[in-house]
Formats: sequence, C-alpha cells, structure tokens
Amino acid sequence: MTMVAIKTQLITAQNFAPFGDILDASGTPDMAINQGLCDRHHDRAKLDFGPDGRAGISIFNAQPRSLPYVLEMMERHPDACQAFIPMSENPFLVIVAHDKGGEPDKPRAFLTDGKQGINFHRNIWHGVLTPLAAPGLFAVVDRIGDTPNLEEYWFQTQYVVNS
Repeated sequence: MTMVAIKTQLITAQNFAPFGDILDASGTPDMAINQGLCDRHHDRAKLDFGPDGRAGISIFNAQPRSLPYVLEMMERHPDACQAFIPMSENPFLVIVAHDKGGEPDKPRAFLTDGKQGINFHRNIWHGVLTPLAAPGLFAVVDRIGDTPNLEEYWFQTQYVVNS
C-alpha cells in the first residue's frame, strides 16, 4: 500500500478558517464580566445543528496516539458542526480536508498548543479525535438527533502524519 507524508503545522485561526473555528482565549477579551474578575472571549464558534437536531455536550476519553500517525480514515458530519474542547492542557492532532467530489481531498494536519479547542464546521472531512498525551479527556459539543449524521471515508492510499 502506498503512503503519502503530511507535515503538521501549528494551528491558527487564519489557517484553520476554511475548516472551522479555534476555541481559545487569545487576543483582547470582548468584555469583562463578574465585577471585572472574568474576561469574556465572546461567541468563538459558529454552532450549527441543522433543523432536526439539538446541541448536546458529551465527554470523550480517547486513548493517546503518537507521531508518526497513520491516517487511514476520515469522517464528516453533513448535518451539524462538532467541537472538541480539551479538558487538560495537552496538544492534540487535528486532521482536516476539503471535499473533492464527495470524498476528502489531500489532508492537512495541525497541532494545537494545548490550550485550544476546535469546532469543525458542518460537512468538513476530519480525522478522529487524536490526543497525543494522556488524559485524552474532551468535552464534545455536537448534534443530538434521530437521523444519521456521520459519513466515513477509508483511503486506498494511507497518509502518514509527521511533526
């Protein structure tokens, strides 16, 4: 089986914008609340749960992976966004791809800085939750509904992600 190498890059709001939102407390806060004792970084993600779903918060506990990481499969959620919010300050791997005729185009790989969460926009191809250290504990905000909201794509060619 053929393998194609992908090099990771540090995730930023600019380079991740086509795929989703960065959830962090960078930059100047939008306002101070709680008698000035709390900085609010307001409305950081475009949440979209479609007409037949509602927002739900789940807790995921994923086993850590390591680099190099072999990417065999990507998934997407056609009816809603999906946010991963780490519950520890460990970097994690984020893999995304544009759509190319109903399947993922060449994947891109990003590393968070340990204090960032991410929100995948609706219908964005992405890799599975990939913490690089234990604990792999995340709050996940996504669609709860009665209709399916998951598509998987298994690659003929594997990708290997390196730092």
